[in-house]
Amino acid sequence: MRKKSTILLGLLAAAILLSVSGCARETRLVQITIEPSSFTFLTRDTTLQVHFTALGRYIHPPETRDITSQVTWKADLPEMITVEGGVVSTTGNACGITGVTASSNKDTESSKDIVIGFASVTVNDPTSSVCPGGSASKAVLTVTFAGTGSGSVTSTPAGITCPSGACAAQFDKGVPITLTPTAAAGSTFSGWSNCSSISGNSCNVTLSGDATVVATFN
Repeated sequence: MRKKSTILLGLLAAAILLSVSGCARETRLVQITIEPSSFTFLTRDTTLQVHFTALGRYIHPPETRDITSQVTWKADLPEMITVEGGVVSTTGNACGITGVTASSNKDTESSKDIVIGFASVTVNDPTSSVCPGGSASKAVLTVTFAGTGSGSVTSTPAGITCPSGACAAQFDKGVPITLTPTAAAGSTFSGWSNCSSISGNSCNVTLSGDATVVATFN
């Protein structure tokens, strides 16, 4: 009888160990948030830098940790800015608004599923008419995200292409802009804030100055 009990206890301990190990293997990255979500260089001075931090939110177990050194950083317009290890610098060759992304595999095992965080960077030069702040005929539209879900937003005319996070682009004042949401798998689009008008799921904006709209996904 004692021998049977010892065997049963051994089997139970092994099952618990396998369960804990299995849970550890299921550690899953579900969201990357870049802080700050946006930054503006007030000059094209190449000696200036800003440090971005990538925060990863995990499940199994739930936790949020700094993964700045573990993600892949990318600048959408490398002719405008460079980014390495979260450190962003201007190149001195261009100005405007561009995106910075931080991406990583979704879980601890090799995975094709990628999680992406997004931030926007503005490089300004008031002496240039093509730069934000340098033209009286243009304004900046910023899209931010709210809610517990995820998705993306694109614009017509082109300029805004946002994964969950935040992004911005410069448009001509007085020209109608349509923003279209697309919910990610497992999420739903819940609504807009700060639009000039709403048609179905689309947000319509006509800029008279800089503006920010909010897309909510749950």
